[in-house]
Amino acid sequence: MNAESVESSATVTRAPQAGATSRRAFLGSAGAVALGAGMLTGVSDAFGKGDLTEGDAAILRFLSAAEILETDLWQQYNELCGIQDAAVPGGSGNPAFAKIMATFDGDMAQYVHDNTHDEMTHFTFLNGYLKSRGADAVNLDAFRKLPSSTAKGAQKIGRLTNLMQLTMDTSWYTRYRASRKNPDLGATFPPAVPGLLKGEFPAIPRSDADLKPAKHLQAIANTAAFHFATIEQGGTSLYPSLAQRVKDPEVLKVVLSIGPTETMHFQTWSDLAGDSPPVKDPTNGLSFPDLNKPPFGGPNYQTNLIMPHPTTFLRPDLPVCSVIRPTNTKGAAMGAATFLTAMGLFKGQPPAFFAALKTLARQADAARR
Repeated sequence: MNAESVESSATVTRAPQAGATSRRAFLGSAGAVALGAGMLTGVSDAFGKGDLTEGDAAILRFLSAAEILETDLWQQYNELCGIQDAAVPGGSGNPAFAKIMATFDGDMAQYVHDNTHDEMTHFTFLNGYLKSRGADAVNLDAFRKLPSSTAKGAQKIGRLTNLMQLTMDTSWYTRYRASRKNPDLGATFPPAVPGLLKGEFPAIPRSDADLKPAKHLQAIANTAAFHFATIEQGGTSLYPSLAQRVKDPEVLKVVLSIGPTETMHFQTWSDLAGDSPPVKDPTNGLSFPDLNKPPFGGPNYQTNLIMPHPTTFLRPDLPVCSVIRPTNTKGAAMGAATFLTAMGLFKGQPPAFFAALKTLARQADAARR
């Protein structure tokens, strides 16, 4: 952070630049907040770090923002096919969508509910911990303006994320089944569902009109199943990647304790994604292949594999090892932000949102142990 950008959060009230959003849109109320700090590209904003290093505070803030965004998308799923209760309130369920999601697993509603609740506790803890150390927390409420599904069961409220126009990279499916190929060493992998990269597709019913024909609804359910795993494999990599930059032992404990829960989520959803039946959507041509037939199938690609296949790790001359991949730390936060943006998850958000997200990512990636 350069000297010109450093400011006292207790005293500065600079007006935002044109097109910028107030910093209050991204920060909680831990201490005084500079009301007018812009977050446009090229503007390095100063955040209160309390007794944390700037790097540790930035990592925790980026992870909190990521968890807020995850909570928003999981909330939408829970409203339609999960369990709505005191722990995860909102929505009333969509019987048709819940029924088809339950064909993947009879406990689907419970899994969706618990994943949603986990993400809620992650961001509330991270924000609470930041405040306990005297640092600024994260609040994205100013950007809850994206439209909701109008299907039965969904709340009609503003959203942070868009589940109705996804373009999805499903190469994690082949990556975790590959032997002696690691993305940290430059390897690339084909997607399990190439069609999801060739358009914009809903992972929830956009309205009750999406509940038929049956093959269309099945394609939406398959998209959701793959999206569950796609999101959680990202968190599975993000936490160990950023942990390598943490300095404070207690902050490291926080990151290392939350991260494995993302892996537990991913393992559950990678199993259920493999249960997606082959189908071609008659409304848009999206095709889901039979994952038990060539080019898949066989001992390395059978659909009931949920453990990471042993692969090359660190260096090609070392024995193979079952590991999370990727875990390269360089540019990890920006990579996560770019991945989610390319997915279409924030389609409809204003430029200020993307500029602020990049600021948070850039600051996290600048952390040094």
